[in-house]
Amino acid sequence: MAQAVQASIGDSEFDRDTAVTLRAPGVYDAELSAGWTIISAVNGGYLLALLGRALGDALPHPDPFTVSAHYLSASQPGPAVIRTSVVRTGRTLSTGQASLLQYGEDGAEIERIRVLATYGDLDTLPDDVRTTAKPPVMPAIQDCLGPSDGPAPKIPGSSAITDRLNIKLDPATVGWVVGAPSGKGEMRGWFSLADGRDADPFSLLLTVDALPPTSFELGLKGWTPTVELTTHIRCRPAPGPLRVSIATRNLAGGFLEEDAEVWDSADRLVAQSRQLAKAPRG
Repeated sequence: MAQAVQASIGDSEFDRDTAVTLRAPGVYDAELSAGWTIISAVNGGYLLALLGRALGDALPHPDPFTVSAHYLSASQPGPAVIRTSVVRTGRTLSTGQASLLQYGEDGAEIERIRVLATYGDLDTLPDDVRTTAKPPVMPAIQDCLGPSDGPAPKIPGSSAITDRLNIKLDPATVGWVVGAPSGKGEMRGWFSLADGRDADPFSLLLTVDALPPTSFELGLKGWTPTVELTTHIRCRPAPGPLRVSIATRNLAGGFLEEDAEVWDSADRLVAQSRQLAKAPRG
């Protein structure tokens, strides 16, 4: 049997599904793929990557450094338009904003997401690293758990995105699957795209929002819609699987925060994020 060819950066399902087409200066057409849906909406990290590509085309610098997104309404699979504008350009950094819009039944535009982002060139950053941060401590990838290692959790609606991701969760964070959540509000796991495509700055925008929500380990299941998500891309990731650690310390008033770290195969902290999300009702 012929062995499947590993996808590469620029030639993968993720790249095709986050492609944008220039319609007019600063305006891009996009097609939101149903393959990246979870429960009742398109995944927020996938949408962030799509907006990131549009801004990467509109701005003079290639790489997202910081991207802050406010999610205004739930995006649905189908056509969308992205409107971008340049806020400021400098020698090493440029800043722009973008809005993703879809059309209602009456033909009126509905804004789904609004983003403010600063771009630069990751390849020009100095090598000096001074950090107290450490990679998450968790079992080797072969000792972590994926969908084929146990009963599938009962989550209503679509789970199409899970077919496009290779996530192996730390056993200490999967009690929710069997009805025994730890109550710690932590989620850790190994992450890669299912087709073998290595990570790049744009796929890191997906990665920070790809693991199950920490609310599951607090005993709450259901849609956990993002209100705001800020992501920092710190360096270009090395090839190989990523390690992702996410934690929440405060669920109150029906909202929770999630702090995420993404580490590459060279033990470098390549991305960080914080989001505010609505807690599930169940």
